[in-house]
Formats: sequence, C-alpha cells, structure tokens
Amino acid sequence: MEKLLIVDDSEDIRKQMKWGLAKDYDVSLAANREEAVAFVRKHRPRVVTLDLGLPPDADGTSEGFLTLEEILRLEPTTKVIVVTGNDERESALRAVRTGAYDFYRKPIEIAELKVVISRAFHIQAIEVENRRLQIAVENKTSQFGGIIGQCPQMEQVFATIKKVASTDVPVFVTGESGTGKELVAKAIHTLSLRKEKPFIPINCGAIPENLLEPELFGHEKGAFTGAHVRSLGKVEYAHHGTLFLDEIGELPLGLQVKLLRFLQEKVIQRVGGREDIPVDARVVSATNVDIAKAIQEGSFREDLFYRTAVITIHLPPLRERGNDILLLANLFLRRFSEGHNKKIKGFAPATIEQLLAFDWPGNVRELENRVQRAVIMGDSAFLEPSDLGFESKTAATASEAAATAMTAMTVPANITLKEARDRVERDLITNVLHEQDGNIAKASQVLGVSRPTLYDLMKKHGMEQ
Repeated sequence: MEKLLIVDDSEDIRKQMKWGLAKDYDVSLAANREEAVAFVRKHRPRVVTLDLGLPPDADGTSEGFLTLEEILRLEPTTKVIVVTGNDERESALRAVRTGAYDFYRKPIEIAELKVVISRAFHIQAIEVENRRLQIAVENKTSQFGGIIGQCPQMEQVFATIKKVASTDVPVFVTGESGTGKELVAKAIHTLSLRKEKPFIPINCGAIPENLLEPELFGHEKGAFTGAHVRSLGKVEYAHHGTLFLDEIGELPLGLQVKLLRFLQEKVIQRVGGREDIPVDARVVSATNVDIAKAIQEGSFREDLFYRTAVITIHLPPLRERGNDILLLANLFLRRFSEGHNKKIKGFAPATIEQLLAFDWPGNVRELENRVQRAVIMGDSAFLEPSDLGFESKTAATASEAAATAMTAMTVPANITLKEARDRVERDLITNVLHEQDGNIAKASQVLGVSRPTLYDLMKKHGMEQ
C-alpha cells in the first residue's frame, strides 16, 4: 500500500482521517514538525496532508509553513495537501505558491478528501515517470539532434532515421508546422557519412519567387540587374553535404523542373550561365501541405515527388503523442527555469490536465513558446493554467459544452431525488464523452473534474471507457 502521512495537532482529526483512509493507504501520523520531518526523511512518502496550525504556533501558520518548506526540501516530489479552515484561504493560496500540491477546507469529508489524495498520488506517479523518461530521452536526444519523444509514432520515426541515414536516398518529411521537420533533416545528416560536410537549409516558401532561383542555383556576373559578381547557390554550397528543402510544396512549377533535372542528373546551371556544374548533395525535403492534393490540383509535379520521396517520414502532431506532451513540457520547464534562474518545480494538477487536453495547433513550437513565457512571467512554485494562457477560452468552452449536454436531458418525475441525480450525472457524462469522441482528458476538462475522478464516476455508473 502507498504510504500516506497525516500531519495535524488534533488527535481527534488524526484518528478520524486514519480511520477513513486506512483501507486504501498505509497511514502514518505526526502531531508536529519534528515528527513529520523525521518521517519524511526516513520513509519518503509520496503524499502528505498538512495542517498549517502546528505547535508551538497552533493558532498561527508559521510552524506549518516551516514544515512545508522542510518536507519539500527533503523530498521535492512529495505532494503536500494543506488542510485549512474556511477563514484561511489566503494562507492556503500562499502554501500553494510555496510549493504545496493543493489545499482542502475543513470540515473534513473523507469521501471528498479521498478523491483529492487519489489525484495527488496519480499526478505524483506521472511526474516521477516523466522524470525517468526525461533521463532516458536526454540520452537519446544527443543521438537524434534534439528530437524528443517516447510514443510509438516517434519510436518509428527514430527507427526510420537510423535506417536511412547511412544511405544517400532522398527523404521526404511530412507533418504540420512546428512538429520538428528540420530537426529530422539534421538528425539524418548528423548520422550520415556526410556529417563533416555542410548542412544547408533553405525555406522555399519564405523567399520571393523572383529571388528563389538564384538563391537555389546561384547566378553568374551580369545575369540580371544587380548581379555584379558570381554567386553560388544553396545547392552548390551543399556539395558533399546535405541540402534541406523546407516547404518544398511552395516551390513554383518552373523551379520544380530545374530541381528535377538536378535530382536526375546531379548537375545544375547557374542563372545566366550555360556550364553544367556537377553537385553531389543528399536531398531531404519537407512540407506541411497535403502533397497528394497538390499533385491532383497540378501545383506539384508527381515525378518530382517520386524523386524526392524515396523514403517518407511522417511526424505526428503533438496532440496525438500522448504523454510526450508532459515529457516535452517538463523538459522545457527545466531548461527555461535554469536559463532564467527561476525556482519553478512543476505544473499544477489543473495545468497538467490542460496540457493533455489542449489541441496544440502550433505543435512542439507552440508548447515551447508557452512554457518559456510561463517561466518568465510565473511567480508560483507550480505553474497554473493561466500562466500558459489556458484560462478564459477553456472555461468558456467547458461551460458551453456542459450547458449543451444538460439541455438534451429529460428526467421522469416518478423517481427519487437520488435516482434523478444519478441519472442526470450519468447522462451528462455520456453526452460529454460522446461530444469529445471518448477523449477522457477533454471530457474531464469540460465536466470540471480530474481524470481520476471521471474514471471513478464512470466506474460508479457501470460505464465502459
């Protein structure tokens, strides 16, 4: 059984809590700071409940805060749930800012407290697992040029990179903007026999069309107005190395023909020149457009696609990568906290739920940006949803979805109040799960409960996931 430490100066409360929780946890008791700290030092409990009013300051909070600080100093991963009176809200919020996991108001309702404690154990387990994964991932990161991931889709990406890196075949990387396509190209180059030679990237969608040809293939002196000297293009600079054509789907049709000739014959001509120049460069291309649709519409040549896509690597969007979201978020948090000298320990439980439920249209790039901003602007030990910009939009969406679900319900008059309450609860959960396509994280967000609580409610009503 999991170890749970209850710290309270009231013997009656200690006995009440132990009686209510002993079936689920290995409960230990402490009446003051010395006992609590000694237990944490020896047993390292994952969760602690803490009354701030401890002797010798039973009517104040100074001793409670000292206890909180010592527990977190000894075991930063421990989740401390502060138990407070109704008139101690400010102290509870201060405790959360100091590093407490959550607070619970007296009088104690064991059933409610059980949910909070269960959630704390669940979040602590996730965080410990993520730290373990971070260590494993960081060992892999150096090998794959900064690409991070543990989900099955990313493991497939790593396996493909390993297989193709030692060859010279053209590789085509697909994926939404912000998924890390250039990192894949760099990883392929780093693991290849060309790693000591140049890696030359060019964004085909960021350069005006009239400048793109000389940028790619270079130009001779006098080729056009302003061409005062000969200039080499990106393709020539990539000789013996790797040429990365980002957003190749934006390449004009005329240049697609010239690129196709280079891929077929391994020669180019500079703008304004007639000499064939041999170039030995490995080509990696990437795009976030639907290439099949572009080919069908005639904006991308089919023969060029087959030349550039001997091997295709697809990068999944962040929203489909499961706990990779937390893995990346915690890595960015640690990196930026160290970089900005901030003592931020992690994400609040509500923030973790939001991280997993959010769609991440900007993918990894957006996650990195939000975490960096939150680290700079945040003041608490644990980042709240508002620190990452989740606040108002999510709350409004949740309210609207719940209201929509409620309007669809009808309850017969000839049943008891408990039966009516259970039916409404079950119907609401069913409707919201249906609206969210069975996504537990999103449904729990809409319903305003944690995922463990939603699982408990589903179990209560005999509902299959």
